[in-house]
Amino acid sequence: MKIDVLLGLQWGDEGKGKVVDVLTPNYDVIARFQGGPNAGHTLEFNDVKHVLHTIPSGIFREGVLNIIGNGVVMDPVIFKKEIDNLNKIGVNLEKTLLISKKAHLILPSHRILDAASEASKGKTKIGSTLKGIGPTYMDKTGRNGLRIGDVLSADFLEKYNFLKEKHENILENYKFEYDIAQYEKEWFEGIECIKQFQIIDSEIFINNLLQENLSILAEGAQGTLLDIDFGTYPYVTSSNTVTAGACTGLGVAPNKIGEVFGIFKAYCTRVGSGPFTTELFDQNGDKLTELGHEYGATTGRRRRCGWLDLPALKYSVMINGVTQLIMTKADILQHFDTFKVATAYKIGNEIVDYLPYDITIPLEPIYKEFKSWKTDISKLKSNDEFPQELKEYIEFIEKETGVPITIVSVGPNRNETVLR
Repeated sequence: MKIDVLLGLQWGDEGKGKVVDVLTPNYDVIARFQGGPNAGHTLEFNDVKHVLHTIPSGIFREGVLNIIGNGVVMDPVIFKKEIDNLNKIGVNLEKTLLISKKAHLILPSHRILDAASEASKGKTKIGSTLKGIGPTYMDKTGRNGLRIGDVLSADFLEKYNFLKEKHENILENYKFEYDIAQYEKEWFEGIECIKQFQIIDSEIFINNLLQENLSILAEGAQGTLLDIDFGTYPYVTSSNTVTAGACTGLGVAPNKIGEVFGIFKAYCTRVGSGPFTTELFDQNGDKLTELGHEYGATTGRRRRCGWLDLPALKYSVMINGVTQLIMTKADILQHFDTFKVATAYKIGNEIVDYLPYDITIPLEPIYKEFKSWKTDISKLKSNDEFPQELKEYIEFIEKETGVPITIVSVGPNRNETVLR
């Protein structure tokens, strides 16, 4: 048995949570493989919107195991709040949610370091979610981090205080006021919450499941263009958001990867700083923002909006080895008379169709214009019902990327999804 991977192909916010929820009935296990509470996966059904930050998006389907993998970083405070909110609506996860011993812990001092570092950068800030993600991954690679498995050891408090003191010494270099006491109290309450769940050697557990022919879907967070290696560096996240991250974030070999589902919006959005070649600063940009409700599920920040960037999409398809494309937010484009897609960039007198290394150079997008379908598609149930203009748009993207679009989301609800 192989493990399928689902991930974002843009700058995050592509609709991964909804699609995981839609696909979950086809799987026995959903496993998050990287990122942390900087993720905001939104699921909508029965007229209720749910936002998940750390917990995999398969939790609302009965009989499915959900695993937080070793590549994830966890904030006990945010995790406990998620669990409490789910308990209020009758979702009990003690038997269906498992946590890797090797997942790293976000400390209260990590959050303070994140805020202090971002504040010190002024205009050069990267647009961090201020969740302590970066400092936690820095401690991980610096071999100083605390892991979930450590909460079970007798000297856990000693390890915690050692790392906290290290952070406090670093914070002396910043002119940054902070009060750690209240968050620290909530943090230790969160640790007790984590102890209620089964803490596992996830890499062994997952590979045993594969040997038993159980089906697994690996769920990514953020998006390919935020990958620490292949994204628009330095305006990126601190983990590998690409398919290879599923191998290291869950402990599975590359030859165990099966289908790779790549999700993209019918247009582009981005939260935070960094290059965005097709960004719109006109009425079309405002229209995309309002109609698409483009505000971050984690930060609440307004997302920057623009037309689809095809060179960037093709780049993401290549890096990830995408086998199936999933297009979301197709219903938003029905409100325009026409819309555009960037097919290449102009750099000086040169035209290129790839992402250049130097993201500081001005890129002028070269656009192809499409007629919109100008009709409500949210109630459509099959590809045959799609208006011709939408079919032409889909076929164009399939031809350019060489990958079939097998799912089209035509609205936010789990039922507003067309399988092609």
